[in-house]
Amino acid sequence: MYGFKRKSMNLINKITPFIAFLFLVSGCQQEDIFDIPNSLGVEENASLSMLMSNIESGEKSIATIAYVKDLMISGEATEITSNIVIKGHVVSSDATGNFYKEFYIQDDPIAPTSAIRMLVDITDSYNMYNIGREVYVDLKGLFVGEYRTGDGVITIGELDSAVNRITNIREELMKAQIVRTATTSEITPLSVSFSQINDSHVGIMVQVSDVNVAAYDAGKPYVDPYDTFDTQRTLEACDGFSKKVFLLETSAYADFNQDILPSGSGTIKAVVTKTYDGDNLVLMLNSTQDISLNGAACELLKLSDFDTVLDEQFDDAVDGSKFNYSGWFNYNEVGSEYWTEQVYSGNGYAEFSAFRTGDDVNIGWLVSPAFDLTSATSAYVSFNLAQHHLSDEQNNTLEVFISSDFNGTDVMGASWSKLNVAIPGESASWYAFQESGLIDISSYSGTLHLAFKYTGSGTNTELDGGYFVDDVLFIKK
Repeated sequence: MYGFKRKSMNLINKITPFIAFLFLVSGCQQEDIFDIPNSLGVEENASLSMLMSNIESGEKSIATIAYVKDLMISGEATEITSNIVIKGHVVSSDATGNFYKEFYIQDDPIAPTSAIRMLVDITDSYNMYNIGREVYVDLKGLFVGEYRTGDGVITIGELDSAVNRITNIREELMKAQIVRTATTSEITPLSVSFSQINDSHVGIMVQVSDVNVAAYDAGKPYVDPYDTFDTQRTLEACDGFSKKVFLLETSAYADFNQDILPSGSGTIKAVVTKTYDGDNLVLMLNSTQDISLNGAACELLKLSDFDTVLDEQFDDAVDGSKFNYSGWFNYNEVGSEYWTEQVYSGNGYAEFSAFRTGDDVNIGWLVSPAFDLTSATSAYVSFNLAQHHLSDEQNNTLEVFISSDFNGTDVMGASWSKLNVAIPGESASWYAFQESGLIDISSYSGTLHLAFKYTGSGTNTELDGGYFVDDVLFIKK
């Protein structure tokens, strides 16, 4: 804070001690006392104007955050050599010390779909890159990759050539290539349940309701005094018929590290990230003002209150055969492969794998029987998913859709809405089923169909992983 450059010191020497005192005091105010001014200085305005002019002239082009993340090669730091720029909105802050020399930007302040981490070599970055601040990142010459190889947090930074990995962007380069605008937007957290959070949410600000701290962690400090770096505490949330758990991670350097975790129930607003080794997704707070757990405990749903429309466990699957269950529709949009029936240790399930299909592209749809919501006041679906041999979860994908106008045969002619579902990623154990949790589809009406869409390749070994589907449940009341 007091490490002013020589130019700044000369300025201070020219003003009166009283004014200098006021200048220093105001310069040290925290974000929660005085609003960070949106106006930009002459130098920043010039940089912004030049960048926008280059974009308008076509010298540089805007790319999506998702596109840039797809440039990453696993285990490597990939240099960005094209004249591309991303725009984002800051969603993390180091004002409390819970984040350090980093901040996350997401692609939209209200309806985000992707986010990325910026690794910077400054502290107190919130003074420039405050939450909601709109920024443009001129990417040419920077690198995309992982700071810790295999941690799954895709990051923009410079290159540490000694270990061929991402490192922090130097301050002078940061100021030249991470350009602020005068716009600070209010960030609307993405409303999700614990069971919906997956790798695609890393870097996005989310909000979860009906949350409480697990009984064995309630009343403890955010950080265990014996932990040198960080502490994970367990959160729980009502999620249909059971409670789901998720980790809350807090840095030992956070100024609220000794605060006591609350014992009530309520909401939490936080940024999704990962543990140091990348093995687990976690939530990280910008401030304890973003956690409000002072209400009554949530109540779980009761299956007995619902009518079960479909409860398909694939118990009659014929191992290795083309999927042919009554009422289901098996469609190969691209390639020769179809969904198949599989059995392992007595458990039947549906599978799609592009392994050795010989097709450059495989796209396969598995569409459920009809689900009539006529007169229903509420409805839910759930299912179990697993993956195996997945190497590129960005391009070897499983997506889940719902439609109210599918006629039973014309998949491509129907309108499909993508559901927010946690899909097992590369970090998930092979063959290990994970529950989707209850997905609320009460806002839909009419006759619905659920669809599982696989995309992969039988000629690219990075894209020939497989996905399993099991225990598909439709309930309504």
